[in-house]
Amino acid sequence: MQLLGKNYIAGARSGEGERRVYSYDAGTGEQLPYDFCQATPGEVDDAARAAGACYPVYRALPAARRADFLDAIANELDAFGDDFISLVSRETALPAVRIAGERGRTSNQMRLFAKVLRRGDFYGARIDTAILDRKPMPRVDMRQCKMGVGPVAVFGASNFPLAFSTAGGDTAAALAAGCPVVFKAHSGHMATAECVADAIIRAAEKTGMPKGVFNMIYGSGVGEALVKHPAIQAVGFTGSLKGGRALCDMAAARPQPIPVFAEMSSVNPVLVLPEALKQRGELVANELATSVVTGCGQFCTNPGLVVGIRSPEFSAFLASLASIMADQPAQTMLNTGTLKSYEKGLAALHAHSGIKHLAGQAQAGNQARPQLFQADVSLLLDGDKLLQEEVFGPATVVVEVADKAQLVQALLGLHGQLTATLIAEPADINAFGDLVPVLEQKAGRLLLNGYPTGVEVCDAMVHGGPYPATSDARGTSVGTLAIDRFLRPVCYQNYPDGLLPEPLKDANPLGIRRLVNGEMTTDAV
Repeated sequence: MQLLGKNYIAGARSGEGERRVYSYDAGTGEQLPYDFCQATPGEVDDAARAAGACYPVYRALPAARRADFLDAIANELDAFGDDFISLVSRETALPAVRIAGERGRTSNQMRLFAKVLRRGDFYGARIDTAILDRKPMPRVDMRQCKMGVGPVAVFGASNFPLAFSTAGGDTAAALAAGCPVVFKAHSGHMATAECVADAIIRAAEKTGMPKGVFNMIYGSGVGEALVKHPAIQAVGFTGSLKGGRALCDMAAARPQPIPVFAEMSSVNPVLVLPEALKQRGELVANELATSVVTGCGQFCTNPGLVVGIRSPEFSAFLASLASIMADQPAQTMLNTGTLKSYEKGLAALHAHSGIKHLAGQAQAGNQARPQLFQADVSLLLDGDKLLQEEVFGPATVVVEVADKAQLVQALLGLHGQLTATLIAEPADINAFGDLVPVLEQKAGRLLLNGYPTGVEVCDAMVHGGPYPATSDARGTSVGTLAIDRFLRPVCYQNYPDGLLPEPLKDANPLGIRRLVNGEMTTDAV
């Protein structure tokens, strides 16, 4: 594939600096025949300024025009062929079937946000008409709707080179909200990023979008300048706790602080309850092991902590799980950096006196080997930091508690999570239903008899949670509610109809549902 390796700024390509960065084959470590221009400080500034100049024009476009743009991006993504899938596989070591599925998920995300734009509920339109004869004071006409916050900086994720990257959920949500994007290409798949960026630019040109609606920069050390640029009004990030915290601190230290919506770290506890283990302990062990090792454990929702109550059934379940995990093959990870991080996490678990290794071959070579550990319950009760830290890869830690009271105590000590799962039969639900309010305070998505490594893209999904799972538990990075992160409410008091945004006009020309004087309606005012 022919790639230019230059930054994307205001619809054109730029390569001012002499420094080059390179992409590598994730399986062999071989340098791929592509080089990319490290963005200079001037190019970072130009990209942010281009997004800033584009914002008033793009925000003012009818929502239907933005929807056409998103649909066009989806069409371009669907047109990618086998050569593209092969390239992504080389950069990430992900199998072709996974890349093909992720391509479909990425285009479907775009189309889903296009539907959101056309139905209009994202505006959150509210109208309180004037009551001039109200005593003791009249009420003036008040109308409210949401609009895009401004240019958004998006940082791509390593583990989802399509669905959480260049044209991923953060980019889709920002563009849907009316916010131009400056995207920082992930160093692990820069060639993939260029192909997808080209697709976005083609879609922008076909639908007549303003220059600067999408910009992309390459290289290391550019994140701070991007986050601190005064044109940038919000940040989307998926990655490590260390990286997310750094971005949050940078954004908070600005003269004008801005929000950072960062997905960072989660161990995603799975609670295996007694009756479920009595009836299907072997099956649960097989299902859980599959969830742990799928995709080499490189999912932010990977089940990294398994908790059960002491019993003969739990002991049998643990023995089965250890046997199954011992037989799992090694897999290639996304890149050498991810493998080194996994090995570092395993070393910390091995070194802890309160944790014993139950299954898994010794880590060696350039592939990750699945591992199972068991930690003493005291570590969870005492808030040991190690059990709260995500080990990104095919490993999980089991904790055995004495009884329900100790289980509740352990859950109360957990940090915020993306998910929390109950494996339960009806008898368990009756006996342990009071755990749900505890889990509601700890996680953004609660699962019953499922496994968290599948994340449906839909209206109801929440892919977020209390810190450190995310930096802002009020949002989600998957599903249509993600658009709310890049919107803010604006109230218009006593404005004439001609100056109001379309969703607030008396005639309701868009036909959207609005809250008018306390009643939901699509009628004209």
